Amino acid sequence: MRETTIAICFILLLFSFPMISNAKENRELELLSESVFLLDSDTGAVLYEKNGYEKMYPASLTKIATAIYAIEKGNLDDIITVSEKAYSTEGTRVYLEQGEQVTLRHLIDGMLINSGNDAAVAIAEYLDGSIDVFEKNINQFLIEKVDVHSTHFKNPNGLFHKDHYTTANDLALITQYAMQNPTFREIFGTSELKWDGLSWDTTLVSHHQMVNGSRPYDKVTGGKTGFVNESKQTLATTAENGELHLIAIVLKGNYKRDVYSDTKELLDFGFDQYTHKEIPAGKSFFVNGTTYETTKEEIITVPRTKGEEEITSSGLLMIENANGDILQSIQLAKVMPAEETFKEDISKEVEREEKKSSLPGVVIGIPFALGFVYIMKRRAIKR
Repeated sequence: MRETTIAICFILLLFSFPMISNAKENRELELLSESVFLLDSDTGAVLYEKNGYEKMYPASLTKIATAIYAIEKGNLDDIITVSEKAYSTEGTRVYLEQGEQVTLRHLIDGMLINSGNDAAVAIAEYLDGSIDVFEKNINQFLIEKVDVHSTHFKNPNGLFHKDHYTTANDLALITQYAMQNPTFREIFGTSELKWDGLSWDTTLVSHHQMVNGSRPYDKVTGGKTGFVNESKQTLATTAENGELHLIAIVLKGNYKRDVYSDTKELLDFGFDQYTHKEIPAGKSFFVNGTTYETTKEEIITVPRTKGEEEITSSGLLMIENANGDILQSIQLAKVMPAEETFKEDISKEVEREEKKSSLPGVVIGIPFALGFVYIMKRRAIKR
C-alpha cells in the first residue's frame, strides 16, 4: 500500500511539470502601467501591447524624437549660443547660462543623458529658429521619415500641453528609427558623461536606472525616462541578447518601480518566448491554386514554442503567436503560371514586332509572329 501511494504521488508530480511550463509560456503579463508596447526592432514584429495605440502624453520621451531630428538635420560640431528662452526653461536642466556657447553634440548629450529641458529648447531654436517652426518641422519629419501618424509634438522636451501627444506604438517606431543611427545609439546607451558647463561642472549620470546600473539588467543597451504630472512615469528601453533587439515602451505608471518592473517583465517575455527564423529568397507557398514566393531572404520573428504561419488568398504571409495575434506580415510575390507566362511572352513579342514594323512591313511581321508562336508551343509541349 505504501509503495502504491508513493508511485501515484510520483506520477502526479511528473504530470505537474508540463502544466507549470505551459502556464508560464502562455501567461498573460501582469503589468501595472496603463500603456505598453514591445517591438522586435529587427523585424518590426509586435510581441506585446496593452493600449499600445491609445493617445498618451509622453513627457521627456519626446526627446528621443528631438535627438534624432537634430542629428539628421544639424551639424554636431556647430556652436550654439544659448538664448534667454532656453536659459529660463523650467523643469530638469543642465543649467545652461544665457549667452553660453555649446556644441550641438554636447547639447544632445545633456538632453538625452540628463533630460535637460533647457538643452532641448536650445537645440530647437538652433534647428528652426523658433519653437513654433520646430513644431511644424518635427511633426512633418516624423510623418515623412518615420511614418508615424498618431503623434503631434508641440515642443522639443515633452513639457505638458494638451495637444502634445503620441502612442506607445509610435514611440516604439520612433525609437526603432533612431536606433539605426550610430550617434544616437551611442548617446542613448551612455551611463555617465563629464559635463563642464559655464556654471555647472559635474558628471551627468543617465536617469534610466537600468542604464546607470542601479537596477541591473544585463541586456539593456539604452534608455530614456520621463515624468510630468499628467503623464506620470514613462520609460523607453532598448535591449538585446545577441539575437533579438527589443524596444519596450511603458507609459503612465504610477511609480518608478512600476515602470521598471513592467519593462523587465516585457523584456524577459520577449527574450524567453521569441526567436528569429530565416526564410530564403524564392521559397514557394501554395494557396487556393496560386503560388507565391519570397523575392528576397526574409527574417521573421516566431514563437519558440507554439505559433502559426498563414497565407491569405492575396499572398500575405502572417506570423501569429499561440493566441492567434498577428506578430508581423510579409507580402509575397505572385508566381505566374507557365501558361500565362507563355501567353504574356507571345503578346510582348508581337507588340515589339508591330512597333518595329512600318505599314509595308506588316505582311512580313505576321508570318514571323506566327512562326514564333509555333516554336514556343513546341517548346512548351516538350517541357
